[in-house]
Amino acid sequence: MLYQFHEMQRAFLTPLAAFTEAGAQWFSSPYSPLAYTPLSRQLAASCELIHRLGKEYQKPAWNLTSTVIDGQPVKVAESVALNKPFCRLLHFERDARRDDPRVLVVAPLSGHHATLLRDTVRALLPNHDVYVTDWVDARMVPLSAGAFHLNDYVHYVRDFIRHLGPDLHVISVCQPTVPVLAAISLMASANEPNQPRSMVMMGGPIDPRESPTQVNRLATTKPYSWFESQLIDRVPVRYPGAGRRVYPGFLQHAGFMAMNPDRHLKSHYDFYLDLLRGDDDDAQAHRRFYDEYNAVLDMPAEFYLDTIRVVFQEFQLPKGTWNIDGELVNPAAIRGPALLTIEGELDDISGQGQTRAAQNLCRSIPAKRKQHYTATGCGHYGIFAGRRWRETICPKIAAFIRQA
Repeated sequence: MLYQFHEMQRAFLTPLAAFTEAGAQWFSSPYSPLAYTPLSRQLAASCELIHRLGKEYQKPAWNLTSTVIDGQPVKVAESVALNKPFCRLLHFERDARRDDPRVLVVAPLSGHHATLLRDTVRALLPNHDVYVTDWVDARMVPLSAGAFHLNDYVHYVRDFIRHLGPDLHVISVCQPTVPVLAAISLMASANEPNQPRSMVMMGGPIDPRESPTQVNRLATTKPYSWFESQLIDRVPVRYPGAGRRVYPGFLQHAGFMAMNPDRHLKSHYDFYLDLLRGDDDDAQAHRRFYDEYNAVLDMPAEFYLDTIRVVFQEFQLPKGTWNIDGELVNPAAIRGPALLTIEGELDDISGQGQTRAAQNLCRSIPAKRKQHYTATGCGHYGIFAGRRWRETICPKIAAFIRQA
């Protein structure tokens, strides 16, 4: 019923969003006589604000068509290196002959599209050969593709690492730190030859018992049955994945907004004031951020519920009890790959110590091949996007990868 109600709401808001989009143009375009009437600026700003609050946000494009290497512009081509039902492995191929480290960026499957890591990829491109996991919206995956569990996520990562070969460096951001550590642990236990050279883990819930956040507390104060009965619904008939059980993206988005409602309200009010003042740069920055932030995807119900139980309620990874299809996840088996863990001092999604826990779990990695960095004054998104990411964290990762 949740999804049906959401679809009814969308049907109601779509005409309003279209009308206010046209109104914003009527009252702002220099070719419109209405733009020269009293209060036209206020009316244009109001229409655009209502339009953006009511519109449906589609998956943004990566728009990474070029980079700069040694001061020279270089073209970048996006291609699919491997295609699976629930994920595409993308390759951002640079038009340059360079023997740079090959990097796999494992994006979160946690409500937002992988394009949320656009700034991450953009900063890596000048000095790395970059691949990214681009997760598919579950409502677009037909039922014939089968279910997708947390264990399947681990197998996907393992397949991607095998496909890209041994000279690989893996960067996981937020949620995938757990399945990435599991995948590499299984590879190490099996003594597979294609283990990566290094693994960088950023702001993830390796051990959510450390410095629990609001996200962690929700998972532990509600029983598993509550998540299954209250947050899971079926995809409506108008989508290719009709009938699939999912955790709808709009519920995840509502949860994100509810964590900092005052901040979002102020951001939208400031956007309205920017439009009144004609401050186009700040207004455009707001549009870019919320075009990405408001674009969400549905997660397979099996994957979401497994994550709640395995990661946030039973703590199977740090307790050493996680068994994947008969194989025990044992991070102590990892010996070859180097390890870098990164946390944000002000992270309100993965608290301090949660990612650093990997340092103790991977006890067989020599101390000289393990590093940890805490970004002072940095929140969750700041560790992989923005000025601190570009100027401080990305150069640290680049140096670590070359050292590994």
